[in-house]
Amino acid sequence: MPVETYEWQSDFARKYVGLGEEQGRKQGREEGRKQGQEEGREQARKERREEGRREGVASSVLRILHKRGLTVTDDVRTRINSCGDLDTLNTWLDRALDITRTEDLFD
Repeated sequence: MPVETYEWQSDFARKYVGLGEEQGRKQGREEGRKQGQEEGREQARKERREEGRREGVASSVLRILHKRGLTVTDDVRTRINSCGDLDTLNTWLDRALDITRTEDLFD
């Protein structure tokens, strides 16, 4: 007969089986909490790396525009710095090398 379905007869057995089950639940919750915390920390690290990449590309776009002598208005600077999409920023980085007017960056 499987232990999981057996009905313990003595008070002694019920007490210690119950204690073991509670201890197992506590241990499971603690392991789950630790795993969740680690997953949360890893996700935060990934998000910080991604944010760093976006900031780096945005900075590069602005630097290229500046070095090429193109006028960068506050609106353009804000739009570039607030862009959260790395693919878009990389597209703008490529365009910054060839455009003749800053406005063409977003076309």
